[in-house]
Amino acid sequence: MNMNEKEGGVCEGGLNVTLTIRLLMHGKEVGSIIGKKGETVKKMREESGARINISDGSSPERIVTITGPSEVIFKAFAMIAEKFEEDILASMINSTVTSRPPVTLRLVFPASQCGSLIGKGGSKIKEIRESTGAQVQVAGDLLPDSTERAVTISGTPHAITQCVKHICTVMLESPPKGATIPYRPKPAAGGSHTVLSQPHTASAFAIPGQFAIPPQDIISHQSSVWRPPSQPVLMS
Repeated sequence: MNMNEKEGGVCEGGLNVTLTIRLLMHGKEVGSIIGKKGETVKKMREESGARINISDGSSPERIVTITGPSEVIFKAFAMIAEKFEEDILASMINSTVTSRPPVTLRLVFPASQCGSLIGKGGSKIKEIRESTGAQVQVAGDLLPDSTERAVTISGTPHAITQCVKHICTVMLESPPKGATIPYRPKPAAGGSHTVLSQPHTASAFAIPGQFAIPPQDIISHQSSVWRPPSQPVLMS
């Protein structure tokens, strides 16, 4: 996620900016976004005004990049979340499942920003969860061969969109530190694992705010997390 392209600085809510946000999706999810003959993604591009690009199909995991002014980004997110909700409802027809699962999206952005997203003692991510109703989880592990982590958000389409607004504001206020090595999904070969299909192998420190961070990170970066807002927050 590149949050450095600012236009006129951060206005009320930090929304007067141009953003580039990356999502990690399964091939099936990407297929839903693309639609028959590309009709769905074309409609999303036209109606939201966002640039929506999808990485090539040689990997079971794909990166979906959404770029545009903030209000355009949020509209695109709302449309994607609503499409996934439609898919969930369709899958429940003639199903014995009685409770509707939430919509889930996975954002990808620099690990150096995770400290600001979590906040001191988990205060910021707890605030986001409580104010939006969405569940938020920060992966304890870096994505393979990158300096990025996955942030999973789930809930109703409205809750997800509100959550993305909060997350973007936090990220704009605390830009990435140093160079970012982006995660690039690799083609599956010989049964090699994929990020989305495997559970995290490293233990994670979880708080009832639905986020996780490795115990060693909590210890080694305690001084960084507790610094005043004027000081940079450093996370590995």
